[in-house]
Amino acid sequence: MLEFFGYTSALLSIIMIFPYVKDIYRLETKPERGSWFIWTVLGFIAFFSQLAKGVTNSLWLTGGQTASVLIISLLSIKYGYGGLEKRDLRALIGAGIGLILWYLTREASFALIFVILIDSIGTLLTLIKAYKDPGSETLSTWIISGTSGIFGVLAIGSFSPILLAYPLYIVLANYLIVGAILIGNRNN
Repeated sequence: MLEFFGYTSALLSIIMIFPYVKDIYRLETKPERGSWFIWTVLGFIAFFSQLAKGVTNSLWLTGGQTASVLIISLLSIKYGYGGLEKRDLRALIGAGIGLILWYLTREASFALIFVILIDSIGTLLTLIKAYKDPGSETLSTWIISGTSGIFGVLAIGSFSPILLAYPLYIVLANYLIVGAILIGNRNN
């Protein structure tokens, strides 16, 4: 059953990009470049951190998420919004420091926690944009991505805070963006 949850999580992580990519090509969705670039770099860090900690079935969530954000990050170069501002560069520098510290300490838990903190900076960039310009985001993508996190949590199969941290973060971050889009639509 845990494998089923892991595969479902990965499948949803991949499916989520289809409506987003469709809306990008329709020039309706404009991905926040800084967010997607940060998420791509950090997705790779999270993937290898979890792999080093022995994650198995829920690793499909991180792998699917990372592949999806890489595709959108590449599309954002041409179709995106914003750029690499100082706050984005600070986040990327922080991610680099996290990698170096992980290498020096050999502690994947530290890198994973650092990744979540930095990732939340990328989330904040998109959260603000989604609230101010809700029409520039694809609601279904964020719902599907948050749901993939739920299946990632279910794939863990035991209570391990470090193993639960990333999938729980995925749930929270994505549903916060859903909320920003809905509130932004109501207020605009």
